[in-house]
Amino acid sequence: MTTAERDEAEQEPEREPERDGPGRRAAPDARRLTSVERRIDAAAHRLLAGAPVDGPRAALVEFLVFGAKQAWACVFGAALLAVIVAARLWYPDDAALARNDALTLAAIAIQVVMLATRLESGRELWVIVLFHLTGTVMELFKTDVGSWSYDGDGVLRIGGVPLFSGFMYAAVGSYMVRVYRLFDLRFTRYPKRWLTAIAAAAIYVNFFSHHFVVDLRWLLLAVVVLLWWPTMMHYRVWRRVHRMPLLLAFGLVALFIWLAENIATWGGAWLYPDQLDGWQPVSPSKLVSWFLLMIISVVLVTFVYRPREPDAGSA
Repeated sequence: MTTAERDEAEQEPEREPERDGPGRRAAPDARRLTSVERRIDAAAHRLLAGAPVDGPRAALVEFLVFGAKQAWACVFGAALLAVIVAARLWYPDDAALARNDALTLAAIAIQVVMLATRLESGRELWVIVLFHLTGTVMELFKTDVGSWSYDGDGVLRIGGVPLFSGFMYAAVGSYMVRVYRLFDLRFTRYPKRWLTAIAAAAIYVNFFSHHFVVDLRWLLLAVVVLLWWPTMMHYRVWRRVHRMPLLLAFGLVALFIWLAENIATWGGAWLYPDQLDGWQPVSPSKLVSWFLLMIISVVLVTFVYRPREPDAGSA
């Protein structure tokens, strides 16, 4: 039996989530959680069973659970970022193993642990691997044209790109698939998936083609806004189902990635041309690039978790 088949076999039968009032859904769809996450979710339900339903304390519980779930969704990226910062602060310059090679081995170890401990399912791994590959291809091109660069040490590399770079894209993919099921995401007025696939493909091509022909990023940004403008995202935190415009969620995630990029470049994972003579914050213009790149990962995830409408009682 394959890893993906084992993950499917572990899932509980589909059932209608329990409710405790309008706009609330008391339990997530268990089919979306890994075996470890189902145990954590059950323990959290027991711990918070006596929490108030309304009032300031209820709002505080919702906020704390939201933060805990976001942290859990970021576990791959946070672990990789911690390794990058630790290598910057403490990795010896004269070590026998090059720093970039050590980062690559650490990234592989993180991914293995994620799978071995059932923090990621085999089905989700395919999306993460695909995002890893698409990111590595772009890295090879971008470093060749001088958009950014890496230190030249290490043997675990392809051309001027150390292999750990692909794991940074995989971290974004990991976050996207994990946040989708941890918050039991549902959508109203989600665009046709074939339209979103065309938009994602055009965005990816433009990352290459704008070096030779006209840059279409602003046109593509307008297309993204046009496609997802009507879409509302519904997400369960604890007892309540909240909602926000999906474009706002895209923007917040892009901002979060940009902040992480500032930490990663400070840690020396890679450098932009204006950082070669000394580190400085990454240009805010990169927010647009991350926003568009994130659309690619969003579209990939929808082919693992098909966008679903919210339940009638929570819409």
